[in-house]
Amino acid sequence: MAEKLVNELQPVSFGERLANSQVFADLFRDGMALVEETATYLDGPGRQESKKLERAAGLAYATESMRLTTRLMQLASWLLLHRAVKEGEMSLTQANKEKSKVKLSAADFHDPDNLAMLPEALRELIERSHKLQGKVRRLDSTIHNQAPPTQPSINPVERQLGLLKAAFGAESV
Repeated sequence: MAEKLVNELQPVSFGERLANSQVFADLFRDGMALVEETATYLDGPGRQESKKLERAAGLAYATESMRLTTRLMQLASWLLLHRAVKEGEMSLTQANKEKSKVKLSAADFHDPDNLAMLPEALRELIERSHKLQGKVRRLDSTIHNQAPPTQPSINPVERQLGLLKAAFGAESV
């Protein structure tokens, strides 16, 4: 009986636990709220502000707003993928395969002069999206870049009992 229990023990997946944690739930809520807030801004006040900008600033606005929306859509994709893991719709292994389509790269060049020309509200959204991206990247590396689970080590006493059972053909030693 004890041998059967030892064989059924599996290591706890920290990644799956983390994907089901309150940390992830908070990150998901904050991330999706930022996506919605950004969309509302770009479709409303941001559109009005962009019309008032000079040509160079208007080009910077268009470039940075496109980078912002692309970044947020990638982050939203990652968050939705891991929400599917949390809700049992897919395994962490499946999510790991699918997440290769999501780009979480930190390399995002910004010209400080261009950023200075942008409306304050857009600069704030860009900054918040970078903070969200940093959090997602850290969580992603924690969840997915773990060493593959190893076979749980068997208690040395259990191993010796198993050897005795095998040697003597006994059910209980």
